Amino acid sequence: MLKSLVVAWLGTGLAFAVLDLIWLTFVAQSFYRSQLGDLRAEVVNIPAAIAFYLVFVTGVVFFAVLPAAKEDSLWIAAGYGAFLGFLCYATYDLTNLATLRNWPVALTFVDLAWGTVLTAAASVGGLLAWRLAGGAGPS
Repeated sequence: MLKSLVVAWLGTGLAFAVLDLIWLTFVAQSFYRSQLGDLRAEVVNIPAAIAFYLVFVTGVVFFAVLPAAKEDSLWIAAGYGAFLGFLCYATYDLTNLATLRNWPVALTFVDLAWGTVLTAAASVGGLLAWRLAGGAGPS
C-alpha cells in the first residue's frame, strides 16, 4: 500500500509538473505576460513554487487519486480532480479578482479552466501510476 501511495504521488506530481511546464513555457507564457504586466515577478520564487507543488500534489492524491483508486475508476479520478482543481484555482483567481487592483478578468477565466483540466489530468496520471505499482482496486 505504501509503495502504491508513493508511486501515485510521484505519478501525480510528474503529470502535474510536466503539463504545467508545457503550459507555462510554450502555450500561455505570452498570455500571462500580457495579462499580468508589472504584477509578474521577473524571477520565479523557486522555494514558493516547490512548496505549492508539494502541497497541491498531496491534496490531489488525497482528495482525487485515493478515492478513484478505491473504486478503480479513471472517471472518478478525472471528475474529483477537475472539481478539486476548479475549487483551488477559483479560490486563488477569484480572491485576486476581489482584492487586487487591475487583476484581469480574462486571466481569471483562463487560469480557472487550466487549473480544472490540469488537475483532472494529473489525477488520472496518479491513478495510472497507482495501478502500475500494483495498488489494490475495489475492495
